[in-house]
Amino acid sequence: MISIPLDKHSERNVIRVQLRQNIVLREMTDAERSALEPHLAVVDCSKGDALLHQGVHDMEQYFVLDGLLKRVVTNADAKEMILRFADERDMETSYAAWRLNTPTPYSIVCVTKARVAKLPMPTWVTFMNQYPKFKEAFEYEVMRLMSEIMAHTITLHLLDAPGRVHRFERKHPELADRIPKKELAAYLNLSAETLSRLKQRGKI
Repeated sequence: MISIPLDKHSERNVIRVQLRQNIVLREMTDAERSALEPHLAVVDCSKGDALLHQGVHDMEQYFVLDGLLKRVVTNADAKEMILRFADERDMETSYAAWRLNTPTPYSIVCVTKARVAKLPMPTWVTFMNQYPKFKEAFEYEVMRLMSEIMAHTITLHLLDAPGRVHRFERKHPELADRIPKKELAAYLNLSAETLSRLKQRGKI
């Protein structure tokens, strides 16, 4: 994966518009975005590329411009659990691990072909420290994502298969038709066959 500085990118004007729509950056002023821009690099990724590997200390902040990412945990037996998906206008981060000075507890992997804007976590934190209001909003978003992941994990234990599918459809209608069936089945702790059967029965 090749990183291109945003101000050198051939599609920088389109990317700037996409960044203004990002859930984390949309409340920033033009002056604040201009101050952030020199730190951003743009990366085009293929399906299956890992932006972040579980267990590392070298962390970055990601803003999704195109495509789908997943946050995934892998155990010692190489069994994976998908914690969440992120699409355009969303973000991915390992901010909590960075603050705790612990290795990343998960990987961030491209589900589809994707494009992200990124910067090193220390640079991102230094930037946020200049804007306390913005830092507070970002940390709130991090906590919201953690709460969402916890709710999903509880759902896997409390709801039956149709209930899990229905909840996902209700909470994330914009993603239901974009996530490959195999990935969605894994996220809902179902077999691909069970997910297909529920679709055929009109449960989704």
